[in-house]
Amino acid sequence: MYLNLQSLGPEYKRFNNPRLISAPPDLFPVYAYLYHMSTNKIRRFTKGTFILANLFTAILFLLGCFSVYFNPKHFWFIGFFTLASFYLLLVLVFFIFFWLFVKPRYLFISIIAIAVAIQPLKHLLQLRLTPNFTAAKHPANMRIMSWNVEHFDIREHKTHPERKQEMIDIINQHQPDVACFQEMVASDSVPGAINYIPDFQQKLGMPNYHYSYNKKLDFDNSHHFGLIIFSKYPIIARHTLSYAPNDYNSIFQYADIVKGADTFRIFNVHLQSLKFDDNNMRYLEQPSLKDEINIKESKSLISKLKTGFIKRQVQSEHIRRAIEASPYPVIVCGDFNDVPNSYAYSTIGKGLKNAFAEKGTGIGRTFYSISPTLRIDNIFADKRFSIEQFVRVKKKLSDHFPLVADLFYGKN
Repeated sequence: MYLNLQSLGPEYKRFNNPRLISAPPDLFPVYAYLYHMSTNKIRRFTKGTFILANLFTAILFLLGCFSVYFNPKHFWFIGFFTLASFYLLLVLVFFIFFWLFVKPRYLFISIIAIAVAIQPLKHLLQLRLTPNFTAAKHPANMRIMSWNVEHFDIREHKTHPERKQEMIDIINQHQPDVACFQEMVASDSVPGAINYIPDFQQKLGMPNYHYSYNKKLDFDNSHHFGLIIFSKYPIIARHTLSYAPNDYNSIFQYADIVKGADTFRIFNVHLQSLKFDDNNMRYLEQPSLKDEINIKESKSLISKLKTGFIKRQVQSEHIRRAIEASPYPVIVCGDFNDVPNSYAYSTIGKGLKNAFAEKGTGIGRTFYSISPTLRIDNIFADKRFSIEQFVRVKKKLSDHFPLVADLFYGKN
């Protein structure tokens, strides 16, 4: 004879398990106790696992947001958390909703982490509505453009000669007063060159320029490969700074321009590139660890990322010292090859306004390959500037989107 579990009333549902239903009456309490204990252990283990996962995610998120406090020379691996910070934020938001329906008191793990990182988050994500960008510029403002032009498409010049003109049209459409281009392939001495600088001056209506390059890295016999600043305003001083090992990413430039009664120092920078080759890109698109080749590829990516974190640390500190030495209000444009809140971003941007953080919206992706979260191009300005307008021009003419900002200098 076996126990009728329904006689237990409400407790029946709790112990409605095939093993207990068939239990002899004298052993039922023991079976019920063991079943109850095993269920509790599973629940405690599951809850504990989720709590630890939430805490672990929160810690990685905070490390990524505050990576400026960790020198990449010794803590280069924190750069990975910075790269992943947006995705870590999404996981924290998931935990908020998860705990809301399971154990509401634990949702504060994520809320506290997000609250602590509220300032870095302003550089990572903007939730404001997309502002309308007015093409007509107020005469008191100065319009700045920053764009990695990817060689001005010189490799495709024979097959797609129209691409270069499309890029020039985009620039003229926005009518910048100062334009900072990275990866500029051009010639300042060969009139027959495809990208002859006087031709750009004429087509862009910018009579003044400062071109910086390393002759060891010339694109071909006619063209250099470097950084250029075009300006409608007079340039009264030009500087190119280079440091060991004196390769392309080891140089940056600045120019002093005069607008009315004011002088400004414009920095144009291009920090250490990741130098991903075709195999790296294919692996990023379809990652796998199924065979030895893919394992080798993953190690190659980690090695290149590590090198980038460390080199950008050195480069950003050189640029920071040059910024602090400036006798004039500064504007910093460039391809940082690093995301917001990284060591390089925070070091260069210390004490400056970021145009995206002031007027941008969403994530602000500027590099459209690999990941939708890569905002690696920036326009920073002295705090005495007011950021009046900002726009990311979503035209795929280079592998980067152009950035445009209107700045007003208030002197206060």
